[in-house]
Amino acid sequence: MKRIQKGFFMMMNKRLSCLVVTVALTVMLGAVPAFGGHPLITDDTGTQGKGKTQIELTGQYDHDDEKGVKSENWEAKAALSYGLFDSLDLVLETPYSWTSTKDSEGTIRNDGPADLSFSMKWRFFEHEGLSFALKPSVTLPTGDEDKGLGNGRSSYGITTIATYAKDPWAFHFNFGITHNDYKLPADEDANRRDIWSASFAAELQVAKRVRLVANVGMEHNSDVESDTHPVFALGGVIYSLTESIDIDAGVKWGISGTEPDISFLAGLAFRF
Repeated sequence: MKRIQKGFFMMMNKRLSCLVVTVALTVMLGAVPAFGGHPLITDDTGTQGKGKTQIELTGQYDHDDEKGVKSENWEAKAALSYGLFDSLDLVLETPYSWTSTKDSEGTIRNDGPADLSFSMKWRFFEHEGLSFALKPSVTLPTGDEDKGLGNGRSSYGITTIATYAKDPWAFHFNFGITHNDYKLPADEDANRRDIWSASFAAELQVAKRVRLVANVGMEHNSDVESDTHPVFALGGVIYSLTESIDIDAGVKWGISGTEPDISFLAGLAFRF
């Protein structure tokens, strides 16, 4: 029992240390990020404002059990957003992943930094609650492709974002296209390079500090041998501790078999 407890605490200390390092690296790198509102997958057109910054720390656990193969994935992500102009944000995200895959032949575990991403969000239209934005992005090969934590080469994409807000509701729609390049020949053969995604989200302000959120979406399956696209549904809550600090939690369910069965999400965002 003591050995088990010791091993558990060593594992947790290791994961916490990795998260702290990730956050520290993000801060040192300087500027960056945020999306609409975690736990939503769908982004909104909101930006930080000129000279303002948001730091966002998020975590996600995915569980999937498919045909005797059990997969678990933990991801911790640190993000910074900086408002270059009132309508333009610079965005940087630094993720760290832990993966575990178990089948009849044993268990494979990997962990390490995943691919770092940099993007810009430009809100180019805004009128009477309706707004549109573009978000081009590039992914840098900081993850270990041999461990399945990255592509091994840079990738790029662009997302179109629409938001309509009228108290107490807000609605968001995203459509994006990503082009992936791969370093390993096996990854090139197994994956499609051009992936589209689409999603829709709604927010409802139910109290001064509380928003309920819901999200649905789908993505082109990257597996060349499958035409079953990953589809998800998500529900969650965002609670504003102050005007500058939010905490959130959510649950995401896989509707199609190619999406993880269930995911749990949590996050903290603070702005200054």
